[in-house]
Amino acid sequence: MSLDFWLTSIVVTATPGTGALFTIAAGLARGVRAGLIAALGCTLGIVPHIALALSGVAAVFVTFPAAFALIKWLGVAYLLYMAWGTWQQTGVFDPGSGDPSPGTGSAVWRVIGSAVLVNLLNPKLTLFFFVFLPLFTVPADGHPVANMAVLGLLFMGITLAIFALYGACAAWLRVRLLEKPVSMRWLQRAFAVTFVALAGILAITRQ
Repeated sequence: MSLDFWLTSIVVTATPGTGALFTIAAGLARGVRAGLIAALGCTLGIVPHIALALSGVAAVFVTFPAAFALIKWLGVAYLLYMAWGTWQQTGVFDPGSGDPSPGTGSAVWRVIGSAVLVNLLNPKLTLFFFVFLPLFTVPADGHPVANMAVLGLLFMGITLAIFALYGACAAWLRVRLLEKPVSMRWLQRAFAVTFVALAGILAITRQ
């Protein structure tokens, strides 16, 4: 794999977006385990986008703007839902529920489900893979689809590693804020406002 692919993937993944913010917010609200599970969920949310890119279905978003608009507005609605949950400290962002442990399967799946939806309802991610992956394939090797699949898996690995680091760092910060609940509360409100801002940016984004 080319150095350009690695550098571009790291920059794209490390740049704060909805998935990164969700992972940080989960780690901040519920600790390191929730942050790591959120990182895993966001990574799994990439799979449908890769599948669309490999099958060519992603071209539908270019050919039919209504399909892009549908996913976009579902994404806007979910970002606002996350903003409300963060502000009210409910669901995944409830700090009183603690880390989801192996014995609390419902809590684990709730974090994973929310994280998957974060990336699943991101139409720009589909367009990104539709444009991004082909740039790093080697048509001469005779297996462009397999090449794109490998690149997609590598991108998922990079995402998991960077998001896990984000979640762990957020959990580390959480420990230091537990003695200052007011500071933690205001920080979570800042995340809620950020989710609203991201929803607004997505709403005015055109294909």
